[in-house]
Amino acid sequence: MVSDESKTSPIGSAEPSHTERPKRARKPKKNAPLDETSLRDLALAYVARFATTAAKLEGYLARKLRERGVAEDDDGRVRELDVAGLVSRLIELGYVDDDAYARSRSRDLTQRGYGKRRVEQALWAAGVEEQARSDHAPSEGAGRRAAMLLAKKRRFGPFRHGDPIDDEDREAARKRSEKQTAAMLRAGHIFDHVRFILEATEPEAIEDWVIEAEDEEDERNGW
Repeated sequence: MVSDESKTSPIGSAEPSHTERPKRARKPKKNAPLDETSLRDLALAYVARFATTAAKLEGYLARKLRERGVAEDDDGRVRELDVAGLVSRLIELGYVDDDAYARSRSRDLTQRGYGKRRVEQALWAAGVEEQARSDHAPSEGAGRRAAMLLAKKRRFGPFRHGDPIDDEDREAARKRSEKQTAAMLRAGHIFDHVRFILEATEPEAIEDWVIEAEDEEDERNGW
């Protein structure tokens, strides 16, 4: 006969009933009011996901505070959270670097075919200071290469495929040139670059024009 003791759990006590089991700890609500810890966690998650600037991060945290509010402490008081101080600390730790952001963003935009004005606008919108915007604005050579890249992608100027335009298509050519000029100016390219590319008769002339500027820059830099 099996005794009642043999039915007990390995640690010598009866198996607890369902109602005796401890309740699971509740997870913080996704949109719960913020305290110092949750605000810091938001900031760290943001800089881990995105390359950013101090101004963009501060704006993001301020928006989250407006949306979610500030949590009360144990005494029922609401303490002001130091967003600027948190951002400054992340700058000290190297998680936020406006200069590195400006350098990377400028390179990315020019490699995608955008010109100097578009780069400067993007850096300004991100809150990059004027000196950093100036330091990382595309050079003459980089600006020419970006303009050539855009023209190649969009098949502008001599990169256009198809039959040559004859005299009878002069009006169509004028309208096409106006549209291409407007598109390149919207992409941030300066008018002199746009005009040179659209007036060029051969792609090789544009490539030589780009290389000329890059070689001059290399000489000035001692490369």
